[in-house]
Amino acid sequence: MQSWRCVKCGYEYDPRVGDPDHGIEPGTPFEDLPADWVCPRCGAGKNWFMEIGG
Repeated sequence: MQSWRCVKCGYEYDPRVGDPDHGIEPGTPFEDLPADWVCPRCGAGKNWFMEIGG
């Protein structure tokens, strides 16, 4: 699975870890995150993330 980085703050979303503090289970690909999911560090929307590899 590919990881994604927020270009505003550098937070990395790792689908193997998910975002359990915000109800995102481990194994959830970035593409399957809810449309209203935001960066847990800075609040940027999904459009501020770029794919960085797996």
